Amino acid sequence: MRPMPRSLPDGRRLGAHLPVAGGAVAAAERAHAIGARTLQVFADNPTAWRRRAEPPNDLVAFRERLAALDVGPVAIHASYLINLAGPDDEFRKRSVQVLASELRAAPGFGARFVNVHIGSHRLTGLDGGIARVGEGVARVLAEVDAGSEAAVLALENSAGGGGGIGVSLDELEAVVESIASHGGDVARVALCLDTAHLWAGGVAIGDDESVDALVDELDTRVGIERVAMIHLNDSKSALGSRLDRHQHLGAGEIGVPGLRRLLSHPRLAGVAYYLETPGMDEGYDAVNVARAYAIAAGEPLEELPPEARTMRGGRARGGPRASPDSPQSPG
Repeated sequence: MRPMPRSLPDGRRLGAHLPVAGGAVAAAERAHAIGARTLQVFADNPTAWRRRAEPPNDLVAFRERLAALDVGPVAIHASYLINLAGPDDEFRKRSVQVLASELRAAPGFGARFVNVHIGSHRLTGLDGGIARVGEGVARVLAEVDAGSEAAVLALENSAGGGGGIGVSLDELEAVVESIASHGGDVARVALCLDTAHLWAGGVAIGDDESVDALVDELDTRVGIERVAMIHLNDSKSALGSRLDRHQHLGAGEIGVPGLRRLLSHPRLAGVAYYLETPGMDEGYDAVNVARAYAIAAGEPLEELPPEARTMRGGRARGGPRASPDSPQSPG
């Protein structure tokens, strides 16, 4: 009899961003093999504007394998090029087109979420950037049917470098309000909180008290039910540094107590957790999934080899910017 996979408190799901270069079915198999209960993928090339003409031919098999392995909910990480907040009209138009394409592709992957960076105002002013995000998201949602299989658009907070928007809860609240004021259906919009971005942006989450305070303020500002995803990453950077540098769980500046509280907070029971930690293509996907379960259970962590702490981020975070109007920090 196959042993039951490990799980987080309340049955909440933990997974990782995994590559689909070897095929979507292989990504589903890899998720299961490393103990992941959910999965984040790219639907297309994250560093190119051009979208594939036809969906991958293995999507039916992918969805069937996910169902058989009980892996989900699936999230699609949208292209890194998308920037709805920037001042260039043509760039914003292309961003709307690509993000709409990602949302249209989501049902084929069986994806519940499409995660996208809120974007950068490119140092042209926060208020104008937030207004452009609101208008852009409203346009995207108007172009994509809101059927029963439609994915939720999950807006990701920023570490704050290069004019990134969504650093503070004030900014996240203002973005949601801007979408509504431009006629966007905010019922189709959620938040993805990246823990390394929170930390770099100056939001303390290193202990129970600070995580509890964050959850309370999120509930007051936007409603805790709007938090659908957490990118669970430790940070190489100092609190408030504005530097987006992901680290293995429990080996960075955030540390075990804060991560444990995030994984077990009772008001986050409906959230799906996705790892974007270093070395995902080198076997550290399995290492960090195991570390997440150990952290949640209060178990000691195994010592990492010295070279692990200096690894660069993997494919889930990489990719060059194709234009100066792109967001500053992919992650």
